[in-house]
Amino acid sequence: MELHIVIKGRKDLAKQLYDQLRDSIQSGRLAAGVQLPPSRLLAAQLGLSRKTISDAYSRLTYENFLIGKIGSGTFVNSLSNAQPDQQQACDLASAGTLEKWQSLDLGLRHPTPEETRRGDFIGGAISRNHFPNEEWRRCIQYALRQMAKAPGLYSQPQGLEILRKAIAGHIAFARGVRCVADDVIVCNGAQQALDLISRVLTEPGCRVAMEEPGYRPARLLFSAQGATVVGVPVDEHGMQVDAIPEDARFIYVTPSHQMPLGMPMSMARRQALLDKARRIGAIIIEDDYDSEFRYEGQPTDSLQSMDRHGVVAYVGTFSKTLLPELRLGYAVLPAAIHAAVIKARQLTDWHTSTLAQWALAKFIEDGLLQKHIRRCHGIYAGRREHILARFASDLSPWFEAIPATAGFHMALWCKVPMDIGSFIQQARQHEVGIYSLAPYYQSPPGRAGIYLGFGAIETLDIDPALDRLRDLLLTL
Repeated sequence: MELHIVIKGRKDLAKQLYDQLRDSIQSGRLAAGVQLPPSRLLAAQLGLSRKTISDAYSRLTYENFLIGKIGSGTFVNSLSNAQPDQQQACDLASAGTLEKWQSLDLGLRHPTPEETRRGDFIGGAISRNHFPNEEWRRCIQYALRQMAKAPGLYSQPQGLEILRKAIAGHIAFARGVRCVADDVIVCNGAQQALDLISRVLTEPGCRVAMEEPGYRPARLLFSAQGATVVGVPVDEHGMQVDAIPEDARFIYVTPSHQMPLGMPMSMARRQALLDKARRIGAIIIEDDYDSEFRYEGQPTDSLQSMDRHGVVAYVGTFSKTLLPELRLGYAVLPAAIHAAVIKARQLTDWHTSTLAQWALAKFIEDGLLQKHIRRCHGIYAGRREHILARFASDLSPWFEAIPATAGFHMALWCKVPMDIGSFIQQARQHEVGIYSLAPYYQSPPGRAGIYLGFGAIETLDIDPALDRLRDLLLTL
């Protein structure tokens, strides 16, 4: 390692070195257990004699700041009682703004591996056991070869053309999206796509509309950017279009698989939504997050496929088909906002890792993505049927499933009065993770319910987890 040591003049060289090393240890910049450079190497780096270095090391060792280990070297002693420097707090002009951000109750964190319960019905996640590691490794190796040919400059903010072409072809086939590569921007997950689109459309105090209940991270994001978020109720047909404010700048919807309740938006509502957006001059953000997994009825294309006036920005993600930690998503942008979003992207983080982009392009082009989706579809369909069967039988006295035909989560209403928060806490004490619908509402919900994801829980863990839920319910 290299130390930040500055030697001034030629006087008291050993003391200068001693003082700076001791200060670094006491302040915590040199942590306990850190190995210091050998005296010969440090002498060469600082232009000092080896004896000067040895004298400073010896004094620090005598005072218990360092410890020498025969055959290993010199280390910062774990008994040196080093404490990091405590900075003095001062009044900041931005204190109010910081307080606003610090007070946000995100509730978005997924558990660490140590916190994960075997019977956890967490949403928005999938099982790593089904990820095609070997195929992805070959795609990464291909990506490394492509990057070795590149000049080493920053890439384009909209993403690699080869990946944008692959995405355009995939979503045209799978979701009926009408686009070409130039309409696509590659993002670090769908959340960044939402951020970029809302960033160029939002001004402080403007009104935006979204479903009530709706996707909480989107609501918090829009609010944090200064918008007034208006919740628009949903019913069995989806968002109630007549309740959308006339002055809405943009409208956020999940029409193929409503988040969190699960119902699809009817064709009549979709057309009414497009007509209203055109009339009031609003952009529609269509979040099509997991609708590639459909289990019942006729397949429905995206809302964007019905758009003839350039009002729909289509947002998709590979977090639900591959892995969330890859942070790969995209947006298909209408012409009206395309240039603005590209510039906003360049100002924020320039572009997504080209390594991941090359690998994903290869993965899609080789047909591996469709193969993986087909395989996961069968797994999720089996889990879904299994859970529905349990809630239609021994768990039916307490819950009823809300009809949904796609995705890998489901919502259930409580059929009896219940303190849902207390029940969830008790379930967690029995190693079962279930989640409340309440955080998806801006206002307190009129009915209690729970949210179950079945992408991450293994099939063999479902019955034992639901058995524990049933036994707990019998004691309430």
